Amino acid sequence: MTGWIAIAAPVAAILGLAVLMAQVWALGAWPAREPAPAFLPPISVLKPLYREGAGLYECLRSFCCQDYPAYEIVFGVHDAKDPAIAVVHRLQAEFPERALTLVIDPTRRGGNAKIDNLMNLMVAVHHDILVLADADIRVGPDYLRRLAGPVQDARVGIVTCLYRGLPTPGRWSRLGALFIQDWFVPQVLLAHALGSADFAFGATIALRRPVLAACGGFEALGSQLADDYALGARTRALGWRTVLSSYCVDTVVCEPRLRDLAAHQLRWLRTIRLINPWGYAFSGITFGLPLAVIAAVITGRAWVWGLAFLALIVRLVLHSRACRRLQAPRRFGLVPLADVLLCGLWALGLVGRKVRWRGTILAVGHDGGIKANRE
Repeated sequence: MTGWIAIAAPVAAILGLAVLMAQVWALGAWPAREPAPAFLPPISVLKPLYREGAGLYECLRSFCCQDYPAYEIVFGVHDAKDPAIAVVHRLQAEFPERALTLVIDPTRRGGNAKIDNLMNLMVAVHHDILVLADADIRVGPDYLRRLAGPVQDARVGIVTCLYRGLPTPGRWSRLGALFIQDWFVPQVLLAHALGSADFAFGATIALRRPVLAACGGFEALGSQLADDYALGARTRALGWRTVLSSYCVDTVVCEPRLRDLAAHQLRWLRTIRLINPWGYAFSGITFGLPLAVIAAVITGRAWVWGLAFLALIVRLVLHSRACRRLQAPRRFGLVPLADVLLCGLWALGLVGRKVRWRGTILAVGHDGGIKANRE
């Protein structure tokens, strides 16, 4: 057994190093910018809200400043005492020329609270082009123009966007943002460069209302924790394409404590594992630096330590290129800590079905469905 471990450890490290190199290459394979659309149809932006998170006003305000001729924003909350309501009222006063609607509806159908919120606010939606975006997303004034072209293509089911982390002050928030730009974004770009379109991100999903209806509406997603992934999968099953936009949005990352960061990442990792167990298992080789260090410790051989040093160099190159690609600040000192922490969380994600979301513990099934919940 010891001999097998001594052989397997450096092999895993070499595979991890190869994946790191592939991710560096994939960062140069960003989707090409879409041509400007000939027609700009009216758009409805749907914004389900839950309390006043970090930077909520700035995020929502960015959607009110779009360089787009005709659009509306429909906000939704469950609780009439939700502090996010005050932010919406502030924006309504600041932008009286904008069509900003607030829906307050406590109706819950169980399962996914965000999807319940979206179902409630559909009564106030007027247009056939829908853009769904999480509350913590910040965009530039050309955001809707960049989505308007591909979403009109009859062959397209959804248009989605990559996102970069915009951290609030603090080490744990910076680590959370680093996870996004150094692990998540390169993996998506690598999959995209290899021909995969098996993704959809809550940061942005743009689609036509008939597509949503053909998928069963939001009602069909009510029991899904990974509702964005489920919606993308349904559109592809019906023969529509998923388009990864060249536009990259910002997501505010606020992790005051290590436990907050760990809970957030575990929810994400466990959900991915339950939806795609084999893909999740093989994603372990993306941790090239920790794998190489573990292999060097196990074998004690000088050439394996050299492999670990090479993995560190490639990993820092990946970080530098990701930061340049995403226009994010470089934080080389956090890279080893980020890799060790995320690798440990990935290992924890291999077991268990419970996740914490919005103060509630949820049990998730193998299809990503919410099986039970308790406060």
